[in-house]
Amino acid sequence: MKLSILDQVPISSMQTPQDALFESVKLAQAGEKLGYNRYWIAEHHDLSGLACSAPEVMLGLLGTHTKTIRIGSGAVLLPHYKPYKVAEIYNMLATLFPNRIDLGIGRAPGGSAEVTNALSDNFLQNVWKMPKSVEELLHFIYNDFPSDHEFAKISAAPVPNTPPKPWLLGTSKKSAKLAAEMGMAYTFGLFMSDSDGKNIIRQYRDNFSPRKQGDKPEVIVTVSAICSDTTENAEDIALSSFVWGLQKEKGIGTNGLPTIEKAKEYITNEKVNDAFEKMKKKAIIGDPKLVISRLEELKETYQADELMIVTITHSPEDRIRSYELIAKEALCKNPLSKN
Repeated sequence: MKLSILDQVPISSMQTPQDALFESVKLAQAGEKLGYNRYWIAEHHDLSGLACSAPEVMLGLLGTHTKTIRIGSGAVLLPHYKPYKVAEIYNMLATLFPNRIDLGIGRAPGGSAEVTNALSDNFLQNVWKMPKSVEELLHFIYNDFPSDHEFAKISAAPVPNTPPKPWLLGTSKKSAKLAAEMGMAYTFGLFMSDSDGKNIIRQYRDNFSPRKQGDKPEVIVTVSAICSDTTENAEDIALSSFVWGLQKEKGIGTNGLPTIEKAKEYITNEKVNDAFEKMKKKAIIGDPKLVISRLEELKETYQADELMIVTITHSPEDRIRSYELIAKEALCKNPLSKN
């Protein structure tokens, strides 16, 4: 089973943003040792509790502190940016770290309406122009504009020997359709969607049009998972991210992910406790055998080539331990404690 990591760079109550960013370096290093296939870092803007607004900056740091694991964005929020600049950035990364760079592309705003206005003009118009922007970006990445195109004489230098691998991220039929039409690999965000992912992915595979000879449809399904030695302990660990999410939804100012003890105090309310029970059914929370069993079911259900796991915990040690236990069970790698 191919497994990868999606890091949203959570900030815990005991951390500064700098602490959280450097914990992400440790997570990427751990993922590499444990045999994870790729490590992606997300882009968010002015969201309390998340530290990374510029994945491209972090990828330069991560690339110098790892050797083999693929690294990339999950995702560049393309409506905010011009395709040429995105291509320049990721071509440069692919030049520095050959055969290791993924370019994940998304269309979400990544923050509030005010943040969206601060980042870019005409965001909604740019969302409508997404197919054209993606096509333009791919031409810059592959350096293959038609000879009569206005950009045919320019390149997104430096042009690497192996271009970054583009992925389109989404949760809808629209994103699947676009990925298929463009001949791109597709990542379905199951952890943030209530859509019919099975049919969305089938639509992508059925309508895939290769960009160049040999291209085939590729699917990553991204899931939320927390693993610990026992299911009871995993559920306790999961409380922090659940309560933090509730507080954000209600507009309550947070100081990052609460401790497990603080989170337990918060869910004494019956309605909140019921909501947590529903959340446990959507996420994968449990001991290693339970988590791997659920992952295998999802891989089969969605016909995924790879599963990408996002894990948010108060303790950085709990987060790495979760990935370690999953790797030990699924990837047959030695745990970090023995390295």
